[in-house]
Amino acid sequence: MTHKLDADDFFLHRVQEHCAEHRLNFFLIEPLWVREFLALLERGAVWARVLLNMHSEHHLPEDVFHRLVWAAHARNVRVIDPPDVALAAFDKARLHPRLEAAGFRVPPSVIVPATAVGGFRLTEADRARLGSPFVIKPALGYGRRGLVLDATSEADLARSRAAWPQGDLLLQRRIQPARIGDQPAYFRVYHVFGATWLCWWNCYTDAYRAVQPAEEAAHGLAPLRDLVRRLAALTGMRFFSSEVALTEAGEAVLIDYVNDQCHLLSQGADPRIGVPDEVVAGIAQRLVEGAVEWMARPR
Repeated sequence: MTHKLDADDFFLHRVQEHCAEHRLNFFLIEPLWVREFLALLERGAVWARVLLNMHSEHHLPEDVFHRLVWAAHARNVRVIDPPDVALAAFDKARLHPRLEAAGFRVPPSVIVPATAVGGFRLTEADRARLGSPFVIKPALGYGRRGLVLDATSEADLARSRAAWPQGDLLLQRRIQPARIGDQPAYFRVYHVFGATWLCWWNCYTDAYRAVQPAEEAAHGLAPLRDLVRRLAALTGMRFFSSEVALTEAGEAVLIDYVNDQCHLLSQGADPRIGVPDEVVAGIAQRLVEGAVEWMARPR
């Protein structure tokens, strides 16, 4: 398992605990020894049956965790998720047209290739499609780096590019979530080997709260589970999260499509932005169960 800063000991210990229950060895690949582990893997001196990727940088081929994941994949280690599958799903510019073609509701968008960013000009049709203000997202971005929420012209592309220098950019219409009670109708939905977890996620404060069964029934939220399962089937992803907004018109719109190295900092570690502990624990258990089931299948 590769180590990531936005997970904590609660998640790591739950994974380790469930590995022990299934009589599996658990090894955490920390930044301190990742280069040595990669060298041993490349020489065939160490091997893993399953690697849970929590730290590779898709946009940085020279990143050591990126190299580790690809080296493991090349040696037939079962990677959650395989890097070619994960990159195709994580790249918003590549995935967006596939989502549209498959009938998913996504924000009206204009995709700006990396090579065109400097000289790009919005057409009148683009402006009508995007509205104003609109959103700019790096196609391979995460953690709000390079995200511009109040763009009004192509001049704002420079703001995004300054914070995230690589790759294509997506320009998108701002989607305003409805309100349910005193909170925005905005959700993070986790998918892990076919299982799903629903969380209220306040897009203004980053606060999480698990959706309770009575809330799911009362507000008709069960289709969100079907939505991410359809997304898993389209992309081939086993472990990811998606952000979904419910609009006043009752539409479920995918906002952030596939996050493949999920934020799993527990609420016990950080009540402000942590994921509810019961969700983190459930995800850890399902990851191990799913890995065991995957290993039992022939390649």
